[in-house]
Amino acid sequence: MKYISTRGGIAPVSFTEAVMMGLATDGGLLLPERIEAVPAETLEKWRSLSYPDLAFAVLSRFIDDIPAADLKELIDRSYSTFSHKEVTPLVKHGDCHIVELFHGPTLAFKDVALQFLGNVFEYLLKKSGGRMNILGATSGDTGSAAIYGVRGKERINIFILHPYKRVSPIQELQMTTVTDANVFNLAVRGTFDDGQAIVKAIFNDIPFKEKLNLGAVNSINWARILAQVVYYVYAALKIGGGEKVPQVDFAVPTGNFGDIFAGYVARRLLPGRIRNLILATNENNLLSRFVLNGDYSLGKVVQTVSPSMDIQVASNFERYLYYLNGEDADRTRREMEAFARSGSMQFDDAAQERVRADFASRSVSEEETIATIGAFHAAYGYVLDPHTAVGVKAGLACREEGVPLICLATAHPAKFGAAVKQAIGREPELPPALAALAGKESRCEVVAAEIATVKSFVAEHAL
Repeated sequence: MKYISTRGGIAPVSFTEAVMMGLATDGGLLLPERIEAVPAETLEKWRSLSYPDLAFAVLSRFIDDIPAADLKELIDRSYSTFSHKEVTPLVKHGDCHIVELFHGPTLAFKDVALQFLGNVFEYLLKKSGGRMNILGATSGDTGSAAIYGVRGKERINIFILHPYKRVSPIQELQMTTVTDANVFNLAVRGTFDDGQAIVKAIFNDIPFKEKLNLGAVNSINWARILAQVVYYVYAALKIGGGEKVPQVDFAVPTGNFGDIFAGYVARRLLPGRIRNLILATNENNLLSRFVLNGDYSLGKVVQTVSPSMDIQVASNFERYLYYLNGEDADRTRREMEAFARSGSMQFDDAAQERVRADFASRSVSEEETIATIGAFHAAYGYVLDPHTAVGVKAGLACREEGVPLICLATAHPAKFGAAVKQAIGREPELPPALAALAGKESRCEVVAAEIATVKSFVAEHAL
């Protein structure tokens, strides 16, 4: 399997080259040359597999340059760190099947991909004798999951930018209390979009990127998307018990378009199995406006109780745009370059019709988010985190009667205690991993939201 850029400016590369490249050197994002549907008889065999074995089966369709035994060991090691034997278990409450993605080391869905990616990086660097300086931006959960994925690993330093005082207190502690010598936290005086723009600008400085061997852990890295595809397949195949697998809907809280793009890939793998992908946004509704109105244009970032979705520039949107454009890389490049200048992209009626065939969408207000947490807890005794609540609200609003609804639970509610307390009158009990953070030594640099400042810091502390 070879990988190509959405902008068409590079020769096809292997999976391991794509992982180490992160952002394509022409400024585009990497995608597999093809996504082949899985035969029905194979899917029936997959239904009985454990999560690690299913991950091996799915990932093997996209990875052919890591020996099978090595890939299996990397996958098994990655998911041995999860606290639940099913890794991403399904629970049913009312009309929702909830797939819990928060049983990893940092209690967020990002662990599913970043435990795997950290082990892949270590494996490849050990084989090559190389070194890597990871640079990423986070709106909350990616940072800690990336840090936990590579902390203490040889040949790797990691630099994570988060928006200063715009993540939850626990999210901040999860990052800044990791004081391993290879971990550097930078609090940027700005928004997540400011941090993401800095990271993209630095990666687009190809001489600087190559000199420092920069690697990417944000969802611009294809391996992140690929690992997330697995839990869509797992959940879709689990519904229906011993009966024929029905069609299902997925409700996905998303700000960066990465998680729902993994669902889009999963739907191409599972033709006829995933009926609808329900794209749920908070009041930062760039993506809902795109789906509902054909308007992809920047607005002001609003601070909400679901901070991981407080985003206006969705870094994975370009991957979907490539498919929306009929896999026309030149057109995609031109449109992304124009968007970089204008901050706006508009879609005609024909394009909007194609988009609405791929996604439904709903923007969820702050009041609705808190009310959903409260109502769900009152009805079922189950506590949703605010991001998951956005997905549940949108999912229930957009679902079709008789079609099973699967909602992605993207984080443990204890990571957002203030929002939960507002909804149910008390904070959720802290799991031991979070309770242990109080009073721990922390380390973080507060910096201006300037490319030159971040560049200088990375250059000074790089391997």
